[in-house]
Amino acid sequence: MTGEEIDRSVRQELMSLPRTLAIDVARNLVMVAQLLDEDPERAYGYARVALRLASRVAAVREAAGFAAYGVEKYSEALTEFRAARRMSGAVDLWPIMADCERGIGRPERALAMAGEPEVRQLDKAGQVEMRLVAAGARRDLGQAEAAVVTLQSQELASTAVHPWTARLRYAYADALLAVGREQDAREWFAKTVEADSGGTTNAADRLAEIDGVEFVDALDPDADEPDEE
Repeated sequence: MTGEEIDRSVRQELMSLPRTLAIDVARNLVMVAQLLDEDPERAYGYARVALRLASRVAAVREAAGFAAYGVEKYSEALTEFRAARRMSGAVDLWPIMADCERGIGRPERALAMAGEPEVRQLDKAGQVEMRLVAAGARRDLGQAEAAVVTLQSQELASTAVHPWTARLRYAYADALLAVGREQDAREWFAKTVEADSGGTTNAADRLAEIDGVEFVDALDPDADEPDEE
């Protein structure tokens, strides 16, 4: 691990540091990126090291935020995201900051953020993410029907497939199921499967569950043997 694997824009930020320090920080940030999904606890450890070395670099604060978010330290994550946003002026962290508010137990604050001017500055992916967060906040507040309405949008109705399409369709299907609209939910879980080539959701399992299909592991010694005629 040399640190050269780091994103070019982050490397440029680290150029404000002495060379040896920049390399150390870069190495830790690379480890955060590599471990964030598979081992969030270790990623968090590397993020804390990077933060101790270079707390005045926006990319470091952002990485620390994502690492804290990954281990459900939402208050800490929000602090880091706010710091990163102050330093960089970027608005792209707005949805995940709102989701941190949900994690802290303040869904009403997340909903307020969904109506702020910053949302209009987000790109399409960011706006979809904000919609997902807002719908989640509605459900946190027991407003299941409002969550369904929140997710209804041009992006949901579109037949085009984008990186966020599967997650949006899945959230809508799950919201429909929560209000008892099982057949509509089935339709949208099926649409999610069509868009989810990367397997980012468990829509196929949810669809099978609605259809009453039960999968049996053929290698499981405890699995029931098929009935013999």
